[in-house]
Amino acid sequence: MGDKAHTHPGAAGRAQAAGHPTSVRNVVLVGHSGSGKTTLVEALALTAGAVNRAGRVEDGGTLSDYDEIEHRQQRSVQLSLVPVEWDGIKVNLLDTPGYADFVGELRAGLRAADAALFVVSASDGVDGSTRMVWDECAAVGMPRAIVVTHLEAARADFEEMTRICAEAFGGDDPDAVLPLYLPLRGPEGPDGHAPVTGLIGLLTQKLFDYSTGERKESEPGEEQSPLLEEARGRLIEGIIAESEDETLMDRYLGGEQVDVKTLIEDLERAVARGVFFPVLAAAPAAEGARQGLGTVELLELITRGFPTPLEHGTPRVTTVDGRPRELKPCDPDAPLVAEVVKTSSDPYVGRISLIRVFSGTLRADQTVHVSGHGLADRGHEDHDVDERIGALTTPFGKQQRPVSHVIAGDLACVAKLSRAETGDTLSAKDDPLLMEPWEMPDPLLPLAIRAHSKPDEDKLSQGLARLVAEDPTMRLEQNQDTHQVVLWCLGEAHADVALERLRSRYGVQVDVVPHRVALRETFGSKAAGRGRHVKQSGGHGQFAICEIEVEPLPGGSGIEFVDKVVGGAVPRQFIPSVEKGVRAQAAKGVAAGHPLIDVRVTLLDGKAHSVDSSDAAFQTAGALALREAASDAKIHLLEPVAEVSVLVGDDYVGTVMSDLSGRRGRVLGTEQSAAGRTLIRAEVPEIEIGRYSVDLRSLSHGTARFSRRYARHEPMPPQVAERVREEARAAS
Repeated sequence: MGDKAHTHPGAAGRAQAAGHPTSVRNVVLVGHSGSGKTTLVEALALTAGAVNRAGRVEDGGTLSDYDEIEHRQQRSVQLSLVPVEWDGIKVNLLDTPGYADFVGELRAGLRAADAALFVVSASDGVDGSTRMVWDECAAVGMPRAIVVTHLEAARADFEEMTRICAEAFGGDDPDAVLPLYLPLRGPEGPDGHAPVTGLIGLLTQKLFDYSTGERKESEPGEEQSPLLEEARGRLIEGIIAESEDETLMDRYLGGEQVDVKTLIEDLERAVARGVFFPVLAAAPAAEGARQGLGTVELLELITRGFPTPLEHGTPRVTTVDGRPRELKPCDPDAPLVAEVVKTSSDPYVGRISLIRVFSGTLRADQTVHVSGHGLADRGHEDHDVDERIGALTTPFGKQQRPVSHVIAGDLACVAKLSRAETGDTLSAKDDPLLMEPWEMPDPLLPLAIRAHSKPDEDKLSQGLARLVAEDPTMRLEQNQDTHQVVLWCLGEAHADVALERLRSRYGVQVDVVPHRVALRETFGSKAAGRGRHVKQSGGHGQFAICEIEVEPLPGGSGIEFVDKVVGGAVPRQFIPSVEKGVRAQAAKGVAAGHPLIDVRVTLLDGKAHSVDSSDAAFQTAGALALREAASDAKIHLLEPVAEVSVLVGDDYVGTVMSDLSGRRGRVLGTEQSAAGRTLIRAEVPEIEIGRYSVDLRSLSHGTARFSRRYARHEPMPPQVAERVREEARAAS
């Protein structure tokens, strides 16, 4: 790499639909917020001729014209696709948000890509969340490379950053993470900082000078020889160690000179196999320049070292009834299997679906079957419908450029798929298929909302439905216990974007209200109650008297109703009426308005009237009896307790366990997980972990994950119960 002359395609480089899967590269950019991913994408687009020096596309607009929310928040909040062309190869660059709240967009990018570029800032280093994504890619064998940015920073040190990357990403083999080029610095400026002006290719031993804004190749001077020698020898050994030619290492150690062409071919194969991870440097073009530093080298690596879609396995495919279906990988002539990897809304076009075609060919005006997607618990209904594909386009900033078809391995956009949502499968209508969905992070931060006004109330339901259709990491809950509408989000930034989209896109103004957990009540001791409902107002009256006894039961018992009436004091036909009244009152609560559970209600005695007794009268008497029993008993408030599992780095185990204890949690145990990570299992009251996703991220510097599931309800401590009652009284 680096020994080949290139010309950029200029205005013709619009990256239209690819002709064959071998002419496509799908690359996702990964890195923490502020690492420079979007700037790098723009620099690559400039070098490839997709934008002009002002950063504008030929038809108007800029690459960064994606989302008004992104402009306001000054950070990426969604996955974006920028297709460019280099050496006859269409490169689909998938720019992902770096902020942890938008990990769903990152996972969508990983699903759509065949290789990953990890963008690391020389001034910030490697954070814990980036390491976690690296491990995810390693688990599935995704090829990766590393790009060091922000070399213009005063204390930027490429060699030190390479060492840090080798430690963070190399695992047991740090020699699998090595630079292909070394930065060349120019003379020091007035501030004492020497800017990076070029690169030295370690394999080709060529110098690539970017100081004029155009990449110029020359021979390195003698002063660069010591810099080259050690780094080049280590790189050659690293490449040979991963070579498929098992004799090459012995020959090299025996003194044989390995030619550069062989080394480059072995390097490309090792990168494509995901066993060698080159480190490169890149920087945006200076004012008026046409090429950013390292962008040509990076495009070379992508087009020559990263795998084609043919080399990337297709996710598991079944028929809609679950029978396995084998398909030839990435065959344009095979049955159609495509997936919606992202859904967005445009105020003028409507819903836009970003599609990755894994098999077959998707054509404009084709009718397809939409299947998916197993997220009913998050407010996303399953789909099994036919829809017609309208126009197919490739995006470029806010522009959509029409294409006639999309082959296996390529990506494109489809407008106005009214039923398809993120994660759904598109297939032939006469051969419906379903792809195994990718893992979605579980939203664990509740956001309780209510319509701001009556007009907002009328639009809220539709706005929420469209919002969750775009984002499968968001869960919509209509809580029947608390009567709240709750959006479950991944974090505060995710919640802020959801509210902003409701307001700006769908015209719905909402108010955020305190989130309530579903409390319960139970009797703390045995009690008796008498319900008397007697009314005589002329004509047909009402008469019902019943006497009950209430006693507490173990947790999880629910409501038991026992009939011990003797002698027909309460006629047989009215006993179910008493039970119905008792259960109705229990559902409403007897003290603080929370449902009553875990009690046995025994009907002991009563009285009836031959004319005035009725079903309604005995229902009312049953409810009155339960309320009277509660007035003479101690009523406990029960709170939901969750089983919580926290996966955290060993360095933060003590901090996390201490924090859980401070939340009234009971640590049940710990166990060693992956290298350097511990799984903590605990039981914690749900009222204490409403914001735990935010707090845990802060405690662990973004390296911990947790899951939760309901365990049971149990009595709340008296002081906490009293505080809850006071808050309820203040709110009423």
